[in-house]
Amino acid sequence: MYEFINVIKSVYTKKSQKNTDVKKTYLNSSLASNIEYIRRSFHNAADLTVHEMELTGINAAVISIDNLINKDILALGIMKPLFEFQFNGSPKDCLDNIQNKILYIDDITEIKTFDELYTFILSGFAVIALDGCETMLSVGIQGYKSRSISEPESDVIQRGSKEGFVEPLRTNMSMLRRRMKSTDLNFEIYTVGDVSKTEICLCYLNDVTSKEILGRLKSRINDINIDTVLAAGYLVPYLEDSGGISPFRTVGITERPDTVCGKLTEGRIAILIDGVPSALIVPYLFAEYFQTLDDYSNRPYFAAFTRWLKFVAFFISVLLPGIYTALGTFNPEMFPTLMLNKIAGSIGDTPLSLMAETLLILLVYEIMRESGLRMPQPLGYAVSIVGGLVIGDTAINAGLIGAPTLMVAAVSAICSYIIPNLYAPAAILRLIFTVAGGIWGIWGISAVFCLVFINLCSKTSFGIPYTSPITPLGASALRDVFVRAGWKTLAGKNEKIQNMPGADVMGVQTNG
Repeated sequence: MYEFINVIKSVYTKKSQKNTDVKKTYLNSSLASNIEYIRRSFHNAADLTVHEMELTGINAAVISIDNLINKDILALGIMKPLFEFQFNGSPKDCLDNIQNKILYIDDITEIKTFDELYTFILSGFAVIALDGCETMLSVGIQGYKSRSISEPESDVIQRGSKEGFVEPLRTNMSMLRRRMKSTDLNFEIYTVGDVSKTEICLCYLNDVTSKEILGRLKSRINDINIDTVLAAGYLVPYLEDSGGISPFRTVGITERPDTVCGKLTEGRIAILIDGVPSALIVPYLFAEYFQTLDDYSNRPYFAAFTRWLKFVAFFISVLLPGIYTALGTFNPEMFPTLMLNKIAGSIGDTPLSLMAETLLILLVYEIMRESGLRMPQPLGYAVSIVGGLVIGDTAINAGLIGAPTLMVAAVSAICSYIIPNLYAPAAILRLIFTVAGGIWGIWGISAVFCLVFINLCSKTSFGIPYTSPITPLGASALRDVFVRAGWKTLAGKNEKIQNMPGADVMGVQTNG
């Protein structure tokens, strides 16, 4: 038992900070020795390609990874010029001639260690090595296949660009640069993941972004201790402010480059991840979950209507099953008379308690949603139809669940899809409120609501109150929270965040 407790403790113990004092292995002057070391490091991998050749009496090699490079550029842009040039002098002079006179590719870097060599060839570079020279040249000839730019699937708008982020990091950077033709737009590349060596890019505006927040973010990135980064969620725990457990995330995520550009003008920082078709945004506030790009394309009155609709839908998705269970179990007299007769009849005809009945239909819905999401798309549609029509209707006719309970669960589920980024916390909170309402009634609902509200108000995102500008209240900033003011009011530089509590921390300056 003692050993079992120690194992569990070790699983949840925070890993020590990564060791930054890693001993570097430098290249040597022997080409054969270097190639042998590289092959041994890659365990003679089938896709490791080493083109050995002789250049005017000097042994040379071009090292690359198959299917990560453009073979046409390799043949015409590197191999052909090397064979046509007449080399003379020392190997170091020949390497300088290759860099300065022979190759016309601009992405050329001199490397001195094996770690740098591995990083470059695994990123789609070709490395040129000469016998007798302790340095090599990496040449950027990336040619791996990637998905073309298309419309985002989970972040769809009616009016606006149909372009979404794709997997290659440089392509995503170019989409931001094309939309923001400003010299203040800055990109910084970092590498995270001890095994994956994933590149991430910080995107921000120099004249708007807070240097304090930027420094915090860089410090947290340098402290990341993880082996692989395969999705944006891998980095979120390392970027959030330290605190207790919370269902809400203080790091935003979007698939749209135009949304990122809008956040950058407000002083935010975007994080692009190589291989991930989305961007992280910090700092991120709770009110931003209820804002979409369509709000700024529609008339202000309609944008205000949709904002209120989203707020109401979120509370319905979270509270409706719990309130229904609490009232039906402890305070049925609060239902209207005709509704009470229907609900009482359905409860009397089912073998389960109201709380068990509600939890059952909510869990069955989550199972159907997950199965429809993971299965192939044509089968997913079939699962949804079968689950919605056959299972629901059959369960009611069989007397296992009541029609009012099914209606409550369906309305709650539909409302949760209005804000897709809040679906995960809404699904968990919906179950918690249902259990609290079934055990303690309205008092349980009130107690859990107070705990969630306290948890929400206690959170910060890089020092900015998570519930800003609602709490602490900023009257002028509310023009873009519950309502959306016209563009003549919002058109000033960084107007949206200048009056927000904590704007001075984010480095936003008012117009002169």
